[in-house]
Amino acid sequence: MRKLLICLILLLTACGTARPPSLMDDDEVAVVAIRSDVPLISFKGPDGSYDGFNIDVAEDLLSRLGKRIRWLEITAGDQLTVLTDGRADLVFAHMSVTPERKKVIDFAGPYHIDFQDIAVRPADKDAVHDVRDLAGRKICLVRGTNIAQRIVEERRVKAIPVEAPDYNVCLDMIKNGTIDAISTNSQILAGLLTKPGVDLHLVGATFNEQRTSIGVRKGDVDGCEELNRAITEMYQDGTAHMLLDKWFGRSGIDLSVVAVPQFEGCS
Repeated sequence: MRKLLICLILLLTACGTARPPSLMDDDEVAVVAIRSDVPLISFKGPDGSYDGFNIDVAEDLLSRLGKRIRWLEITAGDQLTVLTDGRADLVFAHMSVTPERKKVIDFAGPYHIDFQDIAVRPADKDAVHDVRDLAGRKICLVRGTNIAQRIVEERRVKAIPVEAPDYNVCLDMIKNGTIDAISTNSQILAGLLTKPGVDLHLVGATFNEQRTSIGVRKGDVDGCEELNRAITEMYQDGTAHMLLDKWFGRSGIDLSVVAVPQFEGCS
């Protein structure tokens, strides 16, 4: 009884209230979950190594924290569970912050602010100019993402989501006519349009701000705060602008203003 009272009053770690594992624990290696199916963002090169904007950002930030990286390849549907089940310390999957996701994981950053855009077949470029023109049209819904829901629920556009496991399947579906459009972050679309054989028109319909952030374990305040410090340094010393220009300088994305994003805050 006395032990129970001490546990309740003092909330000692030995009584079963240990803080969750943190990125900043002693281990020099951080397990970083990434996807390998998004050109320009995170993909496998000819030699099997990972490359892309997210890869460069992760390597820069973790080096500032004195950490080495062990990559863990995932799909969009795994980007939350790899944190909740302890398989990864961080997720760099070009995730945007949503209230639903914040129920189960926390976010550091964002490390970039992006917007949604739309890609359609060239034959449809005169019919689709903005998000409202997606009404009645079939759009790709990649499992684990929230882009299609934001169009239907936030924008109240009566588009028809068609589920797919990844963006490569989206590209196949728009090519064979199963869907009419792909909508996602402009950076992801810019990457998809670089794939061989892809012939799509980028609408240029900037809508729905996307706060591209790093997934961290729920309750890892120390790790979140250290990552935010590293992100600030990355912007202040020009590294962020250099990496954005390296990967998206020829994409048509506006990079004229690159400033430290307003962070979500660590709680």
